[in-house]
Amino acid sequence: MQEKNKITGIVVCGGQSSRMGTGKYLLDYHGRPQALYLYDMLQGLCSEVWLSVNAEQVARLPAGFPLLPDLPAYEQAGPMAALLTAADLLPGHNFLFVGCDYPFLRRSELERFLLYLSPGRPAAFYNEAAGVYEPLLAYYPATCAQAAGLGFAQGRASLQALLRAEKADPYLPADLNCLSGADTPEQYEAAKAITSRPEFKKEG
Repeated sequence: MQEKNKITGIVVCGGQSSRMGTGKYLLDYHGRPQALYLYDMLQGLCSEVWLSVNAEQVARLPAGFPLLPDLPAYEQAGPMAALLTAADLLPGHNFLFVGCDYPFLRRSELERFLLYLSPGRPAAFYNEAAGVYEPLLAYYPATCAQAAGLGFAQGRASLQALLRAEKADPYLPADLNCLSGADTPEQYEAAKAITSRPEFKKEG
């Protein structure tokens, strides 16, 4: 198990979703924008929490939250930009990445994930049906961040490829629903209806 006081939480706000028509970080499933809901969720699980954002998102989030804007050198690197920026600005930190794509993610699942971690080893939620890691539900120790920098310098900018190359430990969530997302307005409305149910809130 990795001690929470040695983990820095990163809420990855992501980019503009073309199918959704707006950034998923602004969607409201739980009474506030998803990015801020996740920021609160990570409090107490991590020693500190940051919001990873691109330049456009800085002005769209309320003041007072700690932001990690993508560094110019990484702006075209997709989700990898979040890890590279965090590694440059917070050297030596171990990162817990949580993206805004997962409306059904619960704090209890993240607690279980933290218990699963082995110090110094990367790990990620694993979608067994699809045979892929979830790079935005993942733990990147400082050594993994260094590997990301080397890979980027050689033209590789895939977090999925990084997790595979580093042989990340695959975490199978207790609730597979937490891997489900919403990519269209219709899917958002359906997910919103589920997260608004009293039984969902009670179990959270």
